[in-house]
Amino acid sequence: MNLFGQKMEGALLRNDLQRVYIHEDISLHFISPEPIRYVDISTKKLVGNIPIENVFRIKALKDSVEVFNGYNRSLGIITIIGEKFIAQYDLWYASGSNPLETQIEILPKNTNPLDIGATPLSKNDLRQFSIEAYKKKKSKHNIYSSKYGISGRVNNIYTFEDYVFLDITYTNRTNLKFEIDQVRFKIADKRITKATNVQAIEIEPVYQLFDQKEFKGKHRNIYALRKFSFPNNKILSIELTESQISGRTLLLQIDYSDLLTADTL
Repeated sequence: MNLFGQKMEGALLRNDLQRVYIHEDISLHFISPEPIRYVDISTKKLVGNIPIENVFRIKALKDSVEVFNGYNRSLGIITIIGEKFIAQYDLWYASGSNPLETQIEILPKNTNPLDIGATPLSKNDLRQFSIEAYKKKKSKHNIYSSKYGISGRVNNIYTFEDYVFLDITYTNRTNLKFEIDQVRFKIADKRITKATNVQAIEIEPVYQLFDQKEFKGKHRNIYALRKFSFPNNKILSIELTESQISGRTLLLQIDYSDLLTADTL
């Protein structure tokens, strides 16, 4: 069987890649739809970095490309990997006649999926579902707690695939702003309600819609957690703590039955 000169099924050849022109006087920015996890630059003629999580910036080094004297030359392949995709581009040094782009949006046509099948939601996916939950009306749940002039209420509970989304509102009825130390989620025994329960199993949220550090009046947020289960003698405890010396603490408790009856996004 002669395999030479034939493209193997699923293979990606250099000729298939989008050609992008670059010049030493201009930085090129690749805009990703999700956070960038890894970048490979296959040549020392280029230098790049990730200034923010969904932007990759790259530039041609003047000392490396000035020998081209204005002629088009291939510089190499760059590979950009996000949470759920891999994208590759063929970078060329641009002569004076080639148009130069300063921004390139990474589009689905230039990507291949990673971990095909049951893939975790990307941060962009989690944000979109959190916004959808935030837009919905407050629901039937009667999960409420109040202490030291601070109250909390679970407005609604949603699920999507392997995730749980909790819609929670905190209200500060005092004249002092509440500076948030942290919001912690634990699976705890129903018989133990103290926040210092060392036997509790802590669950780290994978996403929260707002990163608010303090509030007066109302503060509403959406928290996304990986789906979990626990027996009937346990509860999901949500602990809001204050960073001030006063150390006000508020607990909300969710029964497993509330998770079983959660709405679906």
